[in-house]
Amino acid sequence: MEPSPPVAPPGVSRRTLLRGGAGAAFAVASVAVLPLFGTPDRKEDPSKCTTRDRSASDPRLIVSNWPEYIDPNSKKNPSTLQRFEKQAGVSVSYTADINDNSEFFAKVVNQLGSCQPTKRDMFMLTDWMAARMIQMGWIQKLDPATVPNLHANLIDSLHVDWDPKREFSAPWQSGLTGMAYNKKYFPKGVKSFNDLLTDPELKGKVTLLTEMRDTMGLIMLAQGADPSKFTQTQWENAMDALKKATADQQIRRFTGNDYIQDLKSGNVLACEAWSGDVANADAKDLVFVPPEEGMMIWADNMLIPNLAEHKETAEKWINFYYEPENAARLADYNFYICPVKGAREAMEKIDPDAVDNPLIFPDEKTLSESHAFMALEEFQMREYEGAFSDVTGV
Repeated sequence: MEPSPPVAPPGVSRRTLLRGGAGAAFAVASVAVLPLFGTPDRKEDPSKCTTRDRSASDPRLIVSNWPEYIDPNSKKNPSTLQRFEKQAGVSVSYTADINDNSEFFAKVVNQLGSCQPTKRDMFMLTDWMAARMIQMGWIQKLDPATVPNLHANLIDSLHVDWDPKREFSAPWQSGLTGMAYNKKYFPKGVKSFNDLLTDPELKGKVTLLTEMRDTMGLIMLAQGADPSKFTQTQWENAMDALKKATADQQIRRFTGNDYIQDLKSGNVLACEAWSGDVANADAKDLVFVPPEEGMMIWADNMLIPNLAEHKETAEKWINFYYEPENAARLADYNFYICPVKGAREAMEKIDPDAVDNPLIFPDEKTLSESHAFMALEEFQMREYEGAFSDVTGV
């Protein structure tokens, strides 16, 4: 099957447009050690919540992913999905039905929390949600014998504390959050994230993102705090800054991807932004800027839920995408950080112009300048997301 077309509504998915040409370099880093969550009644033992694997007798695979996150078919080149189908001898049902981590969580929480099938063999979720589901025992352990490429080719910067041996997860792609401005209407530009919050010339002409971890993480960085390991006081200080900027009418609105048109037109002069949105906007006046304090990063991870009926085929999918050539083909379409060693060398044959693109292959310097958001306990999630929603109205 061909990948589903993008269907994400405005203001929800950061991935819908997050692909494009060259831009600022960025990287990934591990998050804090995952704490225990406060819902033991919904925890499962993944070794006991299993079903018979039908991969050998039923050559199918059911995958849920974010919109615009896989290369499409073309007359000249089959997509990586088609290549996998041919190589594995299976039919893939691929659906772009993940528009938001929390929204998708609500779709599957009752099934996963009661050892019921989700009718999916794989889905891709961002670090914090992947960590949460693994902690709850809702994700099956990968067979290392079936995913040798994962363990041989995963780039070093994608080793994480919440799954240190990558026994349950495999990064699909990764991305970054920074700032953007329109140099036609605001030529002096922005340097610090504090500029968005306090510069009087930007009053009413700034947008911030609805993603709590991105927005609050960048505010904490601007205040000198580490978003991968912060205190309650540091959280409250960052929230006070957000409340003040909102009360002062510095912030025009909170958005998903739909800030680009306002930025193009000059209704917005500067904003919090995802790099690929700017790169893909086809507008020479838009400039992506890594805040001088650092950027926020995230990765989306392939996960096999409990009761997946085609687990071995799902593992073969992971192994396929950790072949450098296949990884390079995928990265050449979506321009995310490629998680696979050897993909840069493979890219020399696929698209020589992309070999030195820092959006795909960041250098070591930038690997030390990006930050992840701390893994939260569930009571913290409720408190922090509730407080953020009270300010943003979303």
